[in-house]
Amino acid sequence: MTPPNHAARLPRHSLPHFSPRSCTDIICCVLFLVFILGYIVVGVVAWVYGDPRQVLYPRNSTGAYCGVGANKDKPYLLYFNIFSCVLATNVITVAENGLQCPTTQVCVSSCPNVTWTVGADQLLQKVGEVFYTADRNFCLPGVPWDMPVTQSLQQELCPGFLLPSTPALGRCLPRVNSSTPPELPGIPSNTTISQGISGVLDSLSARDITVKIFEDVAQSWHWILVALGVALVLSLLFILLLRLVAGPLVLVLILGVLGVLAYGIYYCWEEYRVLRDKSARINEVGITTNLGAYRNVQETWLAALIVLAVLEGILLLLLIFLRQRIRIAIALLKEASKAVGQMMSTLFYPLVTFVLLLICIVYWAMTALYLATSGQPQYVLWAPNASLPNCEKVQMNTSCNPMAQPMNYSCPGLKCVFQSYSSTGLVQRSLFNLQIYGVLGLFWTINWVLALGQCVLAGAFASFYWAFYKPQDIPTFPLSSAFIRTLRYHTGSLAFGALILTLVQIARVILEYIDSKLRGAQNPVARCIMCCFKCCLWCLEKFIKFLNRNAYIMIAIYGKNFCVSAKNAFMLLMRNIVRVVVLDKVTDLLLLFGKLLVVGDVGVLSFFFFTGRIQGLGRDFENPSLNYYWLPIMISILGAYVIASGFFSVFGMCVDTLFLCFLEDLERNDGSLDRPYYMPKSLLKILGKKNEAYPGDKKKKK
Repeated sequence: MTPPNHAARLPRHSLPHFSPRSCTDIICCVLFLVFILGYIVVGVVAWVYGDPRQVLYPRNSTGAYCGVGANKDKPYLLYFNIFSCVLATNVITVAENGLQCPTTQVCVSSCPNVTWTVGADQLLQKVGEVFYTADRNFCLPGVPWDMPVTQSLQQELCPGFLLPSTPALGRCLPRVNSSTPPELPGIPSNTTISQGISGVLDSLSARDITVKIFEDVAQSWHWILVALGVALVLSLLFILLLRLVAGPLVLVLILGVLGVLAYGIYYCWEEYRVLRDKSARINEVGITTNLGAYRNVQETWLAALIVLAVLEGILLLLLIFLRQRIRIAIALLKEASKAVGQMMSTLFYPLVTFVLLLICIVYWAMTALYLATSGQPQYVLWAPNASLPNCEKVQMNTSCNPMAQPMNYSCPGLKCVFQSYSSTGLVQRSLFNLQIYGVLGLFWTINWVLALGQCVLAGAFASFYWAFYKPQDIPTFPLSSAFIRTLRYHTGSLAFGALILTLVQIARVILEYIDSKLRGAQNPVARCIMCCFKCCLWCLEKFIKFLNRNAYIMIAIYGKNFCVSAKNAFMLLMRNIVRVVVLDKVTDLLLLFGKLLVVGDVGVLSFFFFTGRIQGLGRDFENPSLNYYWLPIMISILGAYVIASGFFSVFGMCVDTLFLCFLEDLERNDGSLDRPYYMPKSLLKILGKKNEAYPGDKKKKK
């Protein structure tokens, strides 16, 4: 005979996870939805007014883009005098100005392949004879055929020399690799400049290295996937096997920590004994900035020995007096392993979080890019040498119209050139200020997505704990049910918690910005005050993250609003602070060991495989021939760390959820038929409690 369903007739307060729910924090939900609509409007406005081509494509001297529009067949930018970029300023300043240099720039279909300089006999010839007939189409558009070469050079309408160049970042940068560099007109110290250009080219253009990297990835991508698969399997096995080895593993790790401290005590004692015999005392060294000198005095090792001995004693005392709480932590870890085994889909929920975070970041990046390029182009008068007598009367850097370009032949090289994109107009100022709205949207949406993941996982694992008979009473689709329930009822609560965290993070960003701007003018007192403020905000952010995490768990369990859930979670944890600390440290130690195990195994396996140290695998399993064998190894290690972090973050959320459920179960129930404990029998045995019902049985008794 099947016993009566205790869960069906228990008071509602003893079944928190199944209590009826209603929408929480409605005002914050409406505010968040309105903000998202405004964020979408900002993206539309940015798309309408922005022009990201100025970032993606180089511009010539008139501001026209190379590779699009009228210059569709001319994708590269050629500098008439590339040395002016080096001689006039440093490379960092040039990069900050968008690689704009004080020289004429023209869009070309291909970069020069040979070295060429205007000869003395060519100065009196026509432009068409020297440039056009010789297939040197590097002059500005519209330069007449019959213009003298001398005049074209004075006005910088045509280049005076060409160097063999390589396209890099859409620009023709010279490759000066000959032992006898060409003699160039007006360029002193040619050899030094050539070496400088080679250095600039090496630093700005890593084309060869990039090609080799892509070749290595193409050769080894399938083996990298195998390594990531190994990391996935190891992470999964580690979590699932914790139900069997959690106790011995925690014991081994604790003994390992004790052993390390004991070895540290022994080593410090040996060093202290040797230095004591040598009478090496600290008064012989005195006060010095050379910290290495303190390694050779006996007082340093004596202090280290005392510190390690105190830590060893404290840890031993904690193990003696907190052994029962450690057993509770181990039992919860085993129960968490069972929960994850029952809900394997939860291990892959971080992929959903990753996709949502990627959408948030990409949307913000595109919006910020379009907003940053929303200004109107500005053109100014410019001449290569404004100090010439005929150029002194010309007001340089004044606005001009490139479509009606003035040609003052008395000032050589005077032209209307592109300077920058304006952001001083009313519309441009409004568009630029929307970047603040975008940054707020980035932080708020990211924190909301993370909160959604925590609340969904907490809801799924809470349904496991509060299932009276396992696995019969566990919902068929616990993860999807928790996802729908969270979005339907608790979007506002998640937005409330995410907004609080966002405001603190924005305050930290503003403080970091102020610190970077005032760093050079600060006195020691102001710097100390700034460090205190930054430290306080950092601590506040950590506390809010901790409080939000537990508040989301309580929201998933009881369905209350954010403030009530945060208060209840905080008070519950404070009433059990010792258990909280023990469980947190045991879990951190275990997950750290798991990460090191997964990443270390994948790293060692990848190293031996890609370096060809594993022999006899057969022709189909030979290691690929690579330019940089460390590249796939690093990718495999990084991927293994990401996979292990994703899996273990789910497991950590499971442990925290089951812990709060356990504390609620312990305080609200007494083991009677009307209020039975939902905790597993292992925890009941540790606590010395009895239960008249039978939660956790795989089969109902008859």
